[in-house]
Amino acid sequence: MSTPGYTNNLNSSVHNYGMNPTQNGAAALHQHHPPPPHRNGPDQSHPAMYPTSNYYAGPPPQGYPSVPTQTPPVPGKAPLMNTDYSANYYHNSHPQPGAGPGSGPSLYPLPPVSQTPVHPPSTVNPPVSGAQQYPLPSFQQPAPYSVPANYYGHYSTISQGQQQQPNLVTASSGTNVATQLYPIVSYPSAPGSSQYGTLRSSQTAAGQPPIPTMMPSPTQSALLQQQHTQGNGATPTPAQQGYGAPPLNQTATVNGQLNAVQQHYDQKPQAPVGSHYNRALPVSEGPDGDHPPSGAPSTHSSPARQQGGDSSSTTTGSASPVPNSYESLEGGSYTGSSSVPPTSDSSKPAPPFGYNYPTMQPGYQQGPAPRPDSSPSHGGYNPPGYQPYSQPFPSLSQLSAALGGLSGVPELEVEALRPVNLLQERNILPPKPTAPPEPNLSSDLRKVNCSPDTFRCTLSCIPQTQALLNKARLPLGLLLHPFRDLTQLPVITSSTIVRCRSCRTYINPFVSFLDQRRWKCNLCYRVNDVPDEFMYNPVTRSYGEPHKRPEVQNSTVEFIASSDYMLRPPQPAVYLFVLDVSHNAVETGYLNVLCQSLLENLEKLPGDARTRVGFLTFDSTIHFYNLQEGLSQPQMLVVSDINDVFIPTPDSLLVNLKESQELVKDLLNALPGMFTHTRETHSALGPALQAAYKLMSATGGRVSVFQTQLPTIGAGLLQSREDPNQRSSTKGVQHLGPATDFYKKLALDCSGQQIGVDLFLLSSQYSDLASLACMSKYSAGSVFYYPAFHHIHNPAQSVKLQKDLQRYLTRKIGFEAVMRIRCTKGLSIHTFHGNFFVRSTDLLSLANVNPDSGFAVQMSIDESLADTTLACFQAALLYTSSKGKRRIRVHTLCLPVVSQLSDVFAGADVQAITCLLANMAVDRSISSSLSDARDALVNAVVDSLDAFRANGSNLQPAGLIAPACLRLFPLYVLALLKQKALRTGISTRLDERVFSMCEFKSQPLKQMMRIVHPDLYRIDNLTDQGALHLNDRVIPQPPMLQLTAEKLTREGAFLMDCDSIMFLWVGKCCNETFIRDVLGCPNYTSIPASMTEIPELETASSARTRAFVSWLQETRAFPAAFYVLKDDSSTKSSFFQHLVEDRSESAFSYYEFLLHIQQQMSK
Repeated sequence: MSTPGYTNNLNSSVHNYGMNPTQNGAAALHQHHPPPPHRNGPDQSHPAMYPTSNYYAGPPPQGYPSVPTQTPPVPGKAPLMNTDYSANYYHNSHPQPGAGPGSGPSLYPLPPVSQTPVHPPSTVNPPVSGAQQYPLPSFQQPAPYSVPANYYGHYSTISQGQQQQPNLVTASSGTNVATQLYPIVSYPSAPGSSQYGTLRSSQTAAGQPPIPTMMPSPTQSALLQQQHTQGNGATPTPAQQGYGAPPLNQTATVNGQLNAVQQHYDQKPQAPVGSHYNRALPVSEGPDGDHPPSGAPSTHSSPARQQGGDSSSTTTGSASPVPNSYESLEGGSYTGSSSVPPTSDSSKPAPPFGYNYPTMQPGYQQGPAPRPDSSPSHGGYNPPGYQPYSQPFPSLSQLSAALGGLSGVPELEVEALRPVNLLQERNILPPKPTAPPEPNLSSDLRKVNCSPDTFRCTLSCIPQTQALLNKARLPLGLLLHPFRDLTQLPVITSSTIVRCRSCRTYINPFVSFLDQRRWKCNLCYRVNDVPDEFMYNPVTRSYGEPHKRPEVQNSTVEFIASSDYMLRPPQPAVYLFVLDVSHNAVETGYLNVLCQSLLENLEKLPGDARTRVGFLTFDSTIHFYNLQEGLSQPQMLVVSDINDVFIPTPDSLLVNLKESQELVKDLLNALPGMFTHTRETHSALGPALQAAYKLMSATGGRVSVFQTQLPTIGAGLLQSREDPNQRSSTKGVQHLGPATDFYKKLALDCSGQQIGVDLFLLSSQYSDLASLACMSKYSAGSVFYYPAFHHIHNPAQSVKLQKDLQRYLTRKIGFEAVMRIRCTKGLSIHTFHGNFFVRSTDLLSLANVNPDSGFAVQMSIDESLADTTLACFQAALLYTSSKGKRRIRVHTLCLPVVSQLSDVFAGADVQAITCLLANMAVDRSISSSLSDARDALVNAVVDSLDAFRANGSNLQPAGLIAPACLRLFPLYVLALLKQKALRTGISTRLDERVFSMCEFKSQPLKQMMRIVHPDLYRIDNLTDQGALHLNDRVIPQPPMLQLTAEKLTREGAFLMDCDSIMFLWVGKCCNETFIRDVLGCPNYTSIPASMTEIPELETASSARTRAFVSWLQETRAFPAAFYVLKDDSSTKSSFFQHLVEDRSESAFSYYEFLLHIQQQMSK
């Protein structure tokens, strides 16, 4: 049937946009091409070897042959292991001296290998009249996705005869797929808003309220039935037997292997070729690459794309099985026997990186940290069992000699290797936040190195070989926070973005300039020409000093990308809000908080004149809102057939915010009261998401979903799987993975159309977050969880939601983004962690990117790094800003390469190691079992301390000895084991456990460490002594305390910072002056039980306390909820459960855990 504005909107901007045959994206960033003959410029005329098979591009132009969607594997190549875990922690080929706590049955069964079908890309039919004008995929078709049984990644079996001990770290091997080369397409910049103009539709009479219009689905299927291309990849391939890393002659499949595309900065554009993914929507993604040349094709020396899984923790084998043009935008790595440049320089050992930098000794130098007293503490914390050891510690010179010597680092400065007897030294927690170890680089390189807040490695000294890494038994990986808010960011606008012609690395501070006209890449060592444009320095306005350009003086830069980095004109900022309005949702009162926050921040939404917004509500039906300019008030359109969802008026539901701002405000004012008396208890979340997908597919954008209960009707309905009686089970936790693949498949479809989905779950009942979270995990979205949310009964949660929305709605956002990480030749990345979709071997597709998400990767050493003294890593993020600009943010990290085991240990970053292991443990919990994950974490501590002992045992005293740099490792692992994600024996709601796992997989390092090991301060005696002076503010700096009740006194007040929540615990005998001057209460008994903030009082104590708490709040993106707890309150258990050093009914105390570690080492 037709409704006003329904049948006459065939020429909507959605359709105009959808017919555009180009896309922005990764294609321009990551294409594999061989270098053309030494020839720069647009005059190249070499024909392309293969036409592009665009992942999302339009139909092939006439005269271009189509390319098969899959290429056969190269015979004779070893398959790539997915995130399988070898039995020994770090691929050791020898058995452990004794079985760890997890020894026993085989832990890593091989998942069944199923062939993932590849479906031919569908073509886009022209719109037809009436209801048949919506060319969107139907969700009634079975989706051709092969969904692995595990949730985050795939694991392979361990080889026979090896010790079956649970471990988290694995080596990678590779499944090689034949190389496919794609020409790159560049598009001129599109005019401002011409692509996204909104057509007007009919108006309703003025003064009338929104009229519900029932919209039954058309009698004939109006939607074009289009095939969902397989985006989640194939199932894993069997792993090689054995512990070791892949053989050196096996070609690596990821960054740094000279397998990058040769690209030119000024190539002529060429028309895209290829088939569509669901629609003819062009989207540009690609984090770090410019278009490869449309001319001379290159040949790869290493395998091209790989096939594999699509999980949020994925190996480089998790490639999209469909060739796509995203690769070309970023420019991948070099493959083919001819990839090595014919210059003699590239085959020689690499000289020191940097322009005129002196040669550096590899190694590690760290300023001495305060040495804790070697005798037991007698400050009220000396429990039984702590006996001082009389055996003296070896000198540092003896220890250094035993460990193989330190390369070039003065012995007395090696505080990191000082042996610490953990059973004897109790006060090991530093009073101030732990700084990351500083790599042993020259002062020049150290000044320009990437900030550890952005780019951090678990080892700040890279082992020269995999064998040396295995010997240390420490994990090698990176933690990234690539889009974080920066106070200073060099933004470079240049017609030429200088990149290596071989591996596509962006020029950076660690390249070598051989002379003014040539520079050597610090990743693949190719010698490149310096373009003429690069000879001019815009900062100094001088000519002939390319080494002083901003790109070579800053390790973090952002480029304004040209049209070469676009597959379509940059999309506008589009925001769609999908709101649960069932009876349960209305009861929580969240609609009042949300609508008020939107009204306050509507004009602060990131965007420009093209910004578009839309609203969709649902219960057992779906309600659309016509907000087209010219209407006197919003018009509600109701679709009651949730089994065949369609879009009633596609051109008036997503409207220009500036043009329809008054209508949007009218709707936001009316929404909270529109469903006050509803009796609908069902929740049709799945059909609502299908409608959102169809509505957003033409442009992409962000979908914000607010859900308050289990979906109970329509596609994606879920049943309760939680058994409340099993919440405190120690035998294992079931249902950590999704119950259905519906939300995962939908997320992959959304990712393909550049739609990111953020989930806000506000529920006091079980809602199966394990299934619902998939919609955000695979579309690069975020998950927010508010258990027991109620605007009256839980005001603190209501305040937190309001503050979170303030940040969420106004923070910067990047659309249609892709990210690639490159590394020095010889290193490879084999596993990714975070919320994304792996579109090719190492290209992460991020439909949306936000400044609050972190990522982690695991790495291996495929080839010896003996020929170089430095290893470099580069992450590049290509995205569209909310203002419609294509930008490339590039981060480069440089670390020394070392050949001595002592240097490897000295460079261990215990916080980065902990965060990486947390990601790996979440994967293990879902793929195997929670007990296996817990055992593997314990084994991680046992293995690393055992390796340190084994290489200096003749000099070390009895006890549990750790190097000073790893002295906190057992404490952090114990804290991990007591987190909601991994704990057993304590009642834990399943949704809360799953949300904790989601946080582990997506939080940046600083936030994650506060979650794992909260900061505890005593604040009833704050002074200005040692205070931090920021502008005109004085911030007290109390020392951090150990997380044990022995540090608490009833005479004090203690603040615990758990990142998302802060507790102020007030002792029964707390000084009444503090209670009066800070809390505003006359005495302890008058402190209200529901106090959630510190009042502003005109006292010095109040000013100091509020200054300190405010300073802590400023260190995070989302303000923490604040609770004041009394010593006698029933809620104090939430505070005491974070005291991880104390014993609980089901978990060790810290001292007991140390004894357990010692026992495992002695087996």
